[in-house]
Amino acid sequence: MKGEGDERRSERQVEVSSEEEGQFVRHREEKEEGRKRGDRRGSDEEDRHRRREKDRGGDLDFEHEDDRKRIRDKDRVRRHREAGNEKEKDSRRRYKEDSDDGKRIRDRERRHRVDRDNGNEKERERGRRSRYENDSDEEHDRKRNWDRERRHRVDRDGDHEKERDRRGDEDRRRNGERGQRVEKNGDNAREESRKKEEEHAVIPELNGDASKLGKSGGVYIPPFKLARMMKEVDDKSSPEYQRLTWDALRKSINGLVNKVNAANIKNIIPELFAENLIRGRGLFCRSCMKSQMASPGFTDVFSALVAVVNTKFPEVGDLLLRRIVLQLKRAYKRNDKPQLLAAVKFVAHLVNQQVAHEIIALELLTVLLEKPTDDSVEVAVGFVTECGSILQDLSPRGLHGIFERFRGILHEGEIDKRVQFLIEGLFAIRRAKFQGYPAVRPELDLVEQEDQLTHEVSLDEEINAETSLDIFKPDPNYMENEKRYEELKKSLLGEEEESEGDDEGSDAESDEDDESDEENEENFEEAGHKLLKIHLEPGQEMELCIMLLECCSQERTYLRYYGLLGQRFCMINKVHQENFETCFVQQYSMIHRLETNKLRNVAKFFAHLLGTFALPWHVLSYIRLTEEDTTSSSRIFIKILFQELSEHLGIRLLNERLNDPTMQDSFESIFPKDNPKNTRFCINFFTSIGLGGLTENLREYLKNMPRLIMQQQKQVLDSDSDKESASSGSSDSGSSSESESDSASSDESDRKRSKRRRK
Repeated sequence: MKGEGDERRSERQVEVSSEEEGQFVRHREEKEEGRKRGDRRGSDEEDRHRRREKDRGGDLDFEHEDDRKRIRDKDRVRRHREAGNEKEKDSRRRYKEDSDDGKRIRDRERRHRVDRDNGNEKERERGRRSRYENDSDEEHDRKRNWDRERRHRVDRDGDHEKERDRRGDEDRRRNGERGQRVEKNGDNAREESRKKEEEHAVIPELNGDASKLGKSGGVYIPPFKLARMMKEVDDKSSPEYQRLTWDALRKSINGLVNKVNAANIKNIIPELFAENLIRGRGLFCRSCMKSQMASPGFTDVFSALVAVVNTKFPEVGDLLLRRIVLQLKRAYKRNDKPQLLAAVKFVAHLVNQQVAHEIIALELLTVLLEKPTDDSVEVAVGFVTECGSILQDLSPRGLHGIFERFRGILHEGEIDKRVQFLIEGLFAIRRAKFQGYPAVRPELDLVEQEDQLTHEVSLDEEINAETSLDIFKPDPNYMENEKRYEELKKSLLGEEEESEGDDEGSDAESDEDDESDEENEENFEEAGHKLLKIHLEPGQEMELCIMLLECCSQERTYLRYYGLLGQRFCMINKVHQENFETCFVQQYSMIHRLETNKLRNVAKFFAHLLGTFALPWHVLSYIRLTEEDTTSSSRIFIKILFQELSEHLGIRLLNERLNDPTMQDSFESIFPKDNPKNTRFCINFFTSIGLGGLTENLREYLKNMPRLIMQQQKQVLDSDSDKESASSGSSDSGSSSESESDSASSDESDRKRSKRRRK
């Protein structure tokens, strides 16, 4: 039944399409007949013109060839014009009916395509039937279903094509209508729309309703205009004003955290304390975590910043640590390796700064290595690399247990080869005592150990992230809290904060430095006078020198005050001078134990004593400047010592002092001439620290060294030849004397024998 219905439907479509095709052909034939009638009309007019001329009895000579050509050309031009006018009228008529005719023609062509497709479908159906004859029922049903689905896809594609054509027609129609509206309205419509936008774009009043501001405070307001509006606000405790200050606080904290680095962290910290960190502690923690996630390479910088803030606001450090631990736990459960690596690295550097207790590091390593996988072991290796140096000092037994677990994993061999190589590299780092992986870089060591507050957070306890602190909430006691923080800020930053922003800031700082130097020069005399009043037993003077040197090394920066005190003691009593010589030898022998800051202060202290000639220069004989006898710390000490001496004395006076003939025995160890290798090392060292002018004599010596060596070898050869000749002469004389002594002894023996015979 379905097959018969399809055949009838296809026959009807064929009949309809044939009728439409006949109409199309008839329409085209009518147009051709119209053109022929126009041509016949032109020829009839030419005949009428000729008859009219004959009737008029004109004298035109149509036999003349030129006249006939001219008339023929005129008639051709006239017919061409008439044909052009007819074509123009026809095109206008077609353009007017284009919308309807075009649609009809497109529909007709589409129906023709459908009819052709149907015909092709019938042919394919016949082919399928012939193909299905030899198939089983199951195979026949499968092929028929496949063909039906393919036909449905073809039908859907055809429907989509129709839909696209319809939408294209609608788009063209709307574009035409829009163009007409634009032509009608012109600039008036644009002007009216602009006025409407200006009417709607009204800046909300700060003293008005808070709902006008929205989430971000309403429309964008330029900073200068916002500051002026905030000054004009009457109610400083209104929610609208609090919203604006909250947005300003968030932007300021984000900006400061994003631009912090190791070079400017000391300048960023006062600016950060100037903001209300108690109110914005949630904003600060969120900004630190986002910045660290975006830039893991600056994790140690963010940790140093958090460590400084933690000394003044411990609740901020505790909140940040709890949020990081919560983020770590979530990343571990979700198998989010990038987020886990970032969180683990942040925890490691917080442990290095002693913001977090080392117990959390051991708990984390235990969890990661409990069920080892390639990723968990890789994360654990990175964590131990970051904080292994401080764990070795704080919890050596715990670190030993972790490395035993690493060794067990390595022996099991169930993890990837790449991760096994990582573990072996970690063992190599441990054997090197984590050299190259310090807990805290010197420029980021900003907090004294006794000032730091350490927080203990366990991985097993429930953690409250306090996310509500990141969202704005009106504070009923806003003004009181702001006043309290202003007082706290003054106590943190001092009264100097009030003078910030003045144009004469640099001049004021230089004046303060000069005043502090003058105060030091005045105070050191008073302090030295009081210290000399102390009754010291014989032999206790050394304690005074050690105390002075220790106090100088503990300062963050070198103070000239201690150098002046040491100079005064050396000038007053020779015992103190000898004690400082002993201190110089002891400090240089233990220089590798000192931190960089202490090493710098000690070197500057002794450079002051040597530059003022309070300490004799023969103490430099203890320094032997060779590659084998120096370490990195001792080279830094020598560099700072001689650079400070060049600043005190100048390069010319320093060079004259080092070339003093009476002091050459004391300087032989610093400027060695025993070996070309040591000489070159000394020249390269002083050249690298910018004091190459001190090595001119060494360069000349190194240049003339081959000639000197040749002379020495010649002298050695000459001395050897002299010794050989002397030894040969002595051997000849010795042999003659021996022969003489032998002959004498033989004569004596003969005489004795003759005497015995006579008896």
